[in-house]
This record gives sequence, structure tokens and C-alpha cells, in this order.
Amino acid sequence: MADDPANMSSTIPEFLVWPMKNELRLITAVVIALALVSSAVAEAAPSRPMDEDAAVALLVRALKHDRVYANRISLGCLTYNTEETTNAYFQFALREKHDAKCGGDPETSPVVRRYRVYRRSGKIDRWQPTDDSWHRYDPAKIK
Repeated sequence: MADDPANMSSTIPEFLVWPMKNELRLITAVVIALALVSSAVAEAAPSRPMDEDAAVALLVRALKHDRVYANRISLGCLTYNTEETTNAYFQFALREKHDAKCGGDPETSPVVRRYRVYRRSGKIDRWQPTDDSWHRYDPAKIK
């Protein structure tokens, strides 16, 4: 009867069972935490760099979501021109669209703002013309 596995738990002293239960809980918690962290990291970092279409779509989504130009110009009256393409980023110029719907001189297309969208991280920078430098996209500073 002493070798019966069903009765083994009754023969293990209680002072040994309690630490094993806590150890099992700790191991379970660590495994769950690692699974959650690894899935979050996998979602945060794209497996391959984005292409130009995905980069402009990301920029448009950010500008719409943050309503950056809501009080100045309709997003339908902006065009997104690619000015530079590197292995690291795409650089876009947002220009006013001048036509019958949006108004303005159709012979001109002034730049409203320049942005860079980084291929791997999806981070967005904006060009600050006053000091000729790039800064992290912060909608509060643009509105």
C-alpha cells in the first residue's frame, strides 16, 4: 500500500507539499508572462519592412486619427508625394491640392508639411523648417 501512487500524496509531509504548490504557481505565472510578452513583441515589430503604400496609409491613418489638420484643411484636399526613399524610411511631402473642389490656383501646390515614416518601426517624424531638423511626430505640436 505504501507504493500505491494514489496514496503517495498522503505520505508526503505537508511542509513539502506547500512549497511545491507555490513553485508550480510561480512557474505557471512566468510561462504565461513570457507568452504574453513574446506575442506583444511579435505584434509590435513587423516581420518585414513596410512598402511605400503601407507607409503612406500609416501616415494618413495617424493624421486622421489625431485630427491634425481638422481645423485647417480637409484631408481630401491634400496630396502625399514621395520625396525620398531609403532603406530606413519614406519621406512624404503633404501638398495642398488646388482644383475646383478644393479651390486655389491649380498651377501651384504648396507644401503643408513633410513627414518621414520609418519602414521597420512605423515611427513617424516631421520636418521642422524653422531649424531644418526632424522631430518625432507629436500631434499636439502640429495642431
